[in-house]
Amino acid sequence: QVQLVESGGGSVQAGGSLRLSCEASGVTFSSYAMGWFRQAPGKEREFVAGINWSGGSQLYADSVKGRFIISRDNAKNTVYLQMNSLKPEDTAVYYCSADMRLGVRVSKFHDEYEYWGQGTQVTVSS
Repeated sequence: QVQLVESGGGSVQAGGSLRLSCEASGVTFSSYAMGWFRQAPGKEREFVAGINWSGGSQLYADSVKGRFIISRDNAKNTVYLQMNSLKPEDTAVYYCSADMRLGVRVSKFHDEYEYWGQGTQVTVSS
């Protein structure tokens, strides 16, 4: 059974940093592309960042480029999202996602990811 468990969310002031983690189980993690998405109240789920199976390719939403960094440790079955210079508009529930079919690709489309975590809340105050 595939499980993705996010952690590291919390409350922070604008300009601060947080690091989210997502640990996977029940999968051959190194075969999966991973993604981070977020959903703010009243808004649709949106792509934040993605990384391919090897970590050699990353993709970022324009809104977080230069502030967020996605990385992975295949030995620990974990993907990370380092979030710096946080803004109030970054407030959302952040979801981890995984898909094996992407292969070497990275996708920004939520319907290309098969597995999802339960989410972790990030709140940025001004």
